[in-house]
Amino acid sequence: MPPPAAETKSERIARLLEAEIRSGALHDGAALSSESALVARFSVSRATIRKGLSLLAEKGLIRTKVGLGSFVTYGGAVIDGGPGWSVALSGGEARLGARILRISRIAMDLELPQMPAGADVLAVDRLRFREETGQGLTLERARVPWRADFTPVLEAGLEQGSLNRTLAARGLVPASGEERANVLLSLGAEDAAVMGRRAGEPMLRLRRLTRDADGGIVEYVESLLDPAVFGLHVEF
Repeated sequence: MPPPAAETKSERIARLLEAEIRSGALHDGAALSSESALVARFSVSRATIRKGLSLLAEKGLIRTKVGLGSFVTYGGAVIDGGPGWSVALSGGEARLGARILRISRIAMDLELPQMPAGADVLAVDRLRFREETGQGLTLERARVPWRADFTPVLEAGLEQGSLNRTLAARGLVPASGEERANVLLSLGAEDAAVMGRRAGEPMLRLRRLTRDADGGIVEYVESLLDPAVFGLHVEF
């Protein structure tokens, strides 16, 4: 495809990679080169590469899995965060339900050095549970820096029940991120009550921070997961 007039570096990179994908040089399921390799290949900054990749993602030509190859697993199967966990978990043997506990505008209440305490955020708290017992399997608290166009979400809720879709509809697409996992040795009484579990139970705790192509924070999420069925799968 010919280069358009006034093409930016990121658009040029996206166009060249798109041509490789459509020509079959990069087939479906193939892995793109690492960001470092693309930086060296095109002699541009990492931010420019990320912008180019986000353009491909917007066209549905690639899907970037944020977290440097780390994926949550449920019952041994990798959960694909693209369509959302509700869809991914529905394929398991257990019948799972989901409930949104809160969608509100609040002052930042989770500890995150990159986001000032007290800054306004969109807070979305969700519980996923076994329908047959009501016992919580995951408790997720998502925090997104507040924007004026989040106001309708407080009344109408998430788009198709998905925070990912709600953010994407507003141009908030992760280009990079980091995820940390550790074992929370003692489930607090308040969280235990929400999850229908015993206080003091061990849980897997995940903390995930995603950023856009310009380095701005897209979303911060803290999740508690039942370690009997969830784990962490790493590819490298």
